Amino acid sequence: MEISIFGLGYVGCVSLGCLAKNGHRVIGVDVNQFKVDLINKGLPTIVEKDIDNIISEEFKRGKITATVFAEEAVLNSEVSILCVGTPSSPQGHLNLSYIYKTAEQIGEALAKKDSFHVVIIRSTVMPGTNKKIGEIIENSSGKKRGVAFSVVSNPEFLREGSAVKDYYNPAVTVIGGDHELALKKVASIYEELDAPIEITDIEVAEIIKYVNNSFHALKITFANEVGNICKALEIDSHHVMQIFCKDTHLNISPAYFKPGFAYGGSCLPKDLMGMVTLAHDHYLLSPVLNAIHDSNENQKRLAFEIIQRTGKKKIALMGLSFKEGTDDLRYSPSVDLAEKMIGKGYSLSIYDKNVHLSKLVGANKQFIDEHLPHLSDLITNDPMEAIESADIILINHKNFDGHKYKSALSQKSAVIDLVRIEDLENLPNYHGLCW
Repeated sequence: MEISIFGLGYVGCVSLGCLAKNGHRVIGVDVNQFKVDLINKGLPTIVEKDIDNIISEEFKRGKITATVFAEEAVLNSEVSILCVGTPSSPQGHLNLSYIYKTAEQIGEALAKKDSFHVVIIRSTVMPGTNKKIGEIIENSSGKKRGVAFSVVSNPEFLREGSAVKDYYNPAVTVIGGDHELALKKVASIYEELDAPIEITDIEVAEIIKYVNNSFHALKITFANEVGNICKALEIDSHHVMQIFCKDTHLNISPAYFKPGFAYGGSCLPKDLMGMVTLAHDHYLLSPVLNAIHDSNENQKRLAFEIIQRTGKKKIALMGLSFKEGTDDLRYSPSVDLAEKMIGKGYSLSIYDKNVHLSKLVGANKQFIDEHLPHLSDLITNDPMEAIESADIILINHKNFDGHKYKSALSQKSAVIDLVRIEDLENLPNYHGLCW
């Protein structure tokens, strides 16, 4: 395939070499003549393990050239990859002027081209950039997106120091677009890599790198705060985290990574508070650990705001324990939400198949007596009774049978889902908490 790469910085240079090594003929484009001259001498524009040998070898084979002229590159390629810098402002916004200018130049070149062209965004950009770039190309080319060209989002996940290795060994290749043939063409570029190719919506592809790197930053700061606490207690922090990482069922796994309602129960709130207290008692700052509780409280607030916006006061709460399959009400976010609704004058009906007042004992009974002393007046053993008595249905257990009650739910003012019951998502009155 004939490919042009715009931007010969870190991502562009690595992509240039690796794509050429995979058999493609690649044209590099940059406004910096010095970078272009380096490539045209068979030299890399960056210092990175193995890329110097790759650039040298592929240049000698005639697979690599570079130019400062965008039109030359576009007219001699079927795919253009944007690796242009998108630097961040002190406020966290991206400077997209370079990538927008590049899109304008590509559009001007496409005005002189008859064949279909695919533009791939590898640069890190905010959601909505793909759409904007398509509009810029349409305006500068006079041609229509989806007819003469397509714009595909294909974020890179390269780390400095291991970029070549990362290129050839990705965990997943993410491709987002709205044109089937363009998606197939982009996917074919990576077919030699031993990694799954995930075809997805454009906006998903645009935001995924931000999610990845934010989590990587969180992991580092979390480990550092654990380290600080362990050091104060004269505990080997590295040994602690080695054991932590051995748990691939919960710790290093997909477990808990599903957007939804707040956490609760007898363990997470108590043990988090214990860890924060350890830090405080040793005069240590632990801002990440401290923020976890506040963020969890915010999720409860968001749920209540959705309820408030309906303007209705009769609520059926489907699920009171902190999660399905248990009768544990201690620190249940549903109990907190129910308590708040009652305090604000809402009429509440509650169904939870595992919660039976006669069986509540010990700390569980003590907790509910303190927070919902009139639970006996609110709870029912018949889910349909709860649904029929309410205008708003609030679902907080994943085992709720959405298919069974779908007809009845469709007649209600709103169905507010805190856990994501997919059977209900096509209801016109459906509201997901954070999806």
